[in-house]
Amino acid sequence: MDYLGFCNSKLVNHFLAALSPTLDYHEGPVGRLPIAKSLPLEVGRNAKELVQIARKDWDFSETSWDFSSFPLLNLGHAECMLKVSYQTLRAQWREMTMEMRRLELGNNRIFIDAYGLQDELAPEVPLNEITLTCNPHYRYGGDKTEEELETLLLADTMREFISYAVGCMFGRYALDKPGLVLANQGETIDDYRRLVPNSRFEADADNVIPLLDGEWFADDVTERFRPFLRVTFGDDHYDENLAFIEQALNPKGKRNFTLRDYMLGEFYTDHVKRYKKRPIYWLFSSPKGTFNALIYLHRYRPDTASVVLQYLRDFRSKLAARQSTLEQVLISPATSQGEKTKAVKEIDSLKKQIIELQDYENDTLYPLATANVALDLDDGVKVNYLKLGAALKKITGLDAKEED
Repeated sequence: MDYLGFCNSKLVNHFLAALSPTLDYHEGPVGRLPIAKSLPLEVGRNAKELVQIARKDWDFSETSWDFSSFPLLNLGHAECMLKVSYQTLRAQWREMTMEMRRLELGNNRIFIDAYGLQDELAPEVPLNEITLTCNPHYRYGGDKTEEELETLLLADTMREFISYAVGCMFGRYALDKPGLVLANQGETIDDYRRLVPNSRFEADADNVIPLLDGEWFADDVTERFRPFLRVTFGDDHYDENLAFIEQALNPKGKRNFTLRDYMLGEFYTDHVKRYKKRPIYWLFSSPKGTFNALIYLHRYRPDTASVVLQYLRDFRSKLAARQSTLEQVLISPATSQGEKTKAVKEIDSLKKQIIELQDYENDTLYPLATANVALDLDDGVKVNYLKLGAALKKITGLDAKEED
């Protein structure tokens, strides 16, 4: 731990700048670093604490192997008001950041004194060099104001909360069981119920969750988030909690911005970015995005595309029924001219959407469903994603010929 503390002190950068001005920090210059033979015990203790803080910070992320549950929901943080819970968590993150800063400063002071460099180096550590994800000064950097940094951190925390909620929808996570739940190829809802027998929030049964512009299905991802929010933060302040999330997700102040707007416009982009273009939730999407449905890769089965196809057909039938209703509105003598104009516009849009869905089925989804494509998780996302071809939303840069 002494060596770790030394290598993360200000002295190392100072020495390496002299030993290797070209910034070529290979084993040569690193091996020539003048490391003191005897250091105070405090150095090792500080380094150990710093590692623990960094690990705790990393484990807040669902991409960590040791991710347990979303920190807003950990014991001691969940409150009826989501805003209060976030403020409690934010205070904890500030404490972690300042403690890491204190420990680094302490180590810097020890090494500066030990090497007699008080006239050349100062022990202070700027906030933007405290490398914790929960520290917005490091995470976002730049010349942003405190208000801007807090706005960005709140928005990202709410995005991560929604990501965790979607994970619970698919059974990757569960509110009543820490860590991963369904994470092996081909696991089903029966496996979930065996592992989480008294779940407060049930995973999706068929591993297909629509993502649509409207309340067309009860298991649409936006509709499924609502009971998740009620289960996690109660009914009493549901409206305030939802408004808090929607406001946080809308830092640019777009008019009438809703949770559904985020799910449709940004969720999948955020997911692909979070998993560095190797998403674990895949988005079946028609060419113009009229139809979208999420699946969880680890629960994929050869008949999954057939399940998606049934959702597509049901959705097209719902659109056709809506079109018929509007056509009746047009011929009704009680309909005003303004209502007729609005109905004509919507009918025209529905016709185009129905054609898009029919073409998507005929050209892409039906052939894929009949092929019963099998996937092997050992092949990786890059290979498997391309096996489903144009049925999935294109991810720029995802090419099987690229090197990892």
